Amino acid sequence: MKIISKILSIIVGLTVINVWLFRSGKATSYRGGNASSLMEEFEVYGLSDYFIAIGVVKVGLAILLILSLYFKKLRLISASGIALMMIVAVYMHFSVGDELMKSMPASIMLLSCVIIAYSSKKSFN
Repeated sequence: MKIISKILSIIVGLTVINVWLFRSGKATSYRGGNASSLMEEFEVYGLSDYFIAIGVVKVGLAILLILSLYFKKLRLISASGIALMMIVAVYMHFSVGDELMKSMPASIMLLSCVIIAYSSKKSFN
């Protein structure tokens, strides 16, 4: 379980960084509504005022999740934080009437973070 948790930590961390820093201006089939960028997606959700703050928090948590490979105490808080943000992401997709497929990446990230958090909590016991 430890190896799976570490692999998922790398995947989740790098994915969040990739989405926010390298792909935020690019269209994907998973963007909410008819958005063609991450900023437009936040506008669809009515969250454009919080775009920068959410981005800083998500990227920060992703960095902490990667650092948790060396500093284990960071794993639970960073995975839990990203999981909470993914719950909100899934909710936002449903709140604007997106089809189920658009919420799949957030759902997979949520499940991954739950596994990471669970395994890190087990290692504290």
